[in-house]
Amino acid sequence: MSEYKYKLPDVGEGVVEAEIVEWHIKAGDKVTEDQHILDVMTDKATVEIPCAVNGVVKSIVGEPGEVIAVGTEILVIDVDGEVPDDVENTAEPETKDAPKEESKAEAPKEEPKPEPKPEPKPEPKPAPAAAPAKTAAPARSNGERPLASPAVRQRALEADIDLAHVPGTGPAGRITHNDLDDFIAAGGRLVSKAGGAGASKAPRTGKQDIKVIGLRRKIAENMAHAKRTIPHITYVDEIDLTALEDLRAHMNAKKSDDQTKLTIIPFLVLALVKSLPKFPQANAHFDTDGSLLTQHDGVHCGIAAATPNGLMVPVIKHAESLDIWEVAAEVKRLGDAAKAGKATKDELTGSTITITSLGAIGGIVTTPVINHPETAIIGVNKMQTLPRYDEAGRVVPKKIMNLSSSFDHRIVDGYEAALLVQEMKGYLENPATLFMD
Repeated sequence: MSEYKYKLPDVGEGVVEAEIVEWHIKAGDKVTEDQHILDVMTDKATVEIPCAVNGVVKSIVGEPGEVIAVGTEILVIDVDGEVPDDVENTAEPETKDAPKEESKAEAPKEEPKPEPKPEPKPEPKPAPAAAPAKTAAPARSNGERPLASPAVRQRALEADIDLAHVPGTGPAGRITHNDLDDFIAAGGRLVSKAGGAGASKAPRTGKQDIKVIGLRRKIAENMAHAKRTIPHITYVDEIDLTALEDLRAHMNAKKSDDQTKLTIIPFLVLALVKSLPKFPQANAHFDTDGSLLTQHDGVHCGIAAATPNGLMVPVIKHAESLDIWEVAAEVKRLGDAAKAGKATKDELTGSTITITSLGAIGGIVTTPVINHPETAIIGVNKMQTLPRYDEAGRVVPKKIMNLSSSFDHRIVDGYEAALLVQEMKGYLENPATLFMD
């Protein structure tokens, strides 16, 4: 039997590191060639790592949330027979030292995990630990009068606190001044005298520490970078979608079975495609050091999608070459793939402008964050039926929706931002023009 030392393989062109998301094996497990053993993440794409040999897992290096370099040893497998020479050679990568230090930094974290050592409460702590245990039930529902000195009772009265809910640590559960202080510091709820019995509720004192890893960590990094480096200007205007909604309902009623049902998003994509040639600075990338603006002729429209794993932005490539039914089909296909975790790296990268929609949830104004290195993002808000004046001065119901759009103020002036939104508004309020050459 020999050892096979498995290193993190190349997970994409130009990718030098990846974050461990989830191990699907543990030490002692039998593994087979091509078995899915690990998920890693890079650039918002989750990559499944297969096993290279048959054998038994001897040890694993790296925990979820740890970022490791390509070529780092991540797994040792006991293999029957000899390991081929080329495999032996890969066991000692040049990058071994640097990643190993990361592994070592994590390894101690496994030992400290027994940091339940403080919790077992060494010799000094048993006494205090036992005392709170005796005051197990802070609530005294049987009408029992809580034990406390007159001074403590006076303080509780002045603070409008029901002593029946204060745990006592003194003899026989007596409530002390310190107990009262601790209860107030822990967020002890004030009890209204008018509330009577049962008016108070026990305070919520628990908390959860959640390690931010995987897609959520990527989202956090990207959002922080965008807000830190891009001076945003947000412009909001209302759009009368009454005519568009009538047209959309008519088109959906007449569509064939193989055509995707139209939502508002495909119309917005067409309005962008029509409007952006006049405002190429909004269909662009601005590089990190602020020295190069790349304007794109093609419209690669990102559609922000909420998924079980977090925010993802699948991309409709060359939206300018698609008709409205093709756009609708792409929106659905990409959204379904993102929600199922099946979207590819190519489908999640390369956008030149993004549409984000919270309209289905509600909210009449948002301040969307630009998807760096883009220079603009279009935010869709809730559609409402509201009273508006018609041309004859009569009050009539209209279907109104706000567009909340953010722009990189280094590249797009406020005047230009307003003109772009007005251009889109013209198309959306007169939807027949979306289909004119």
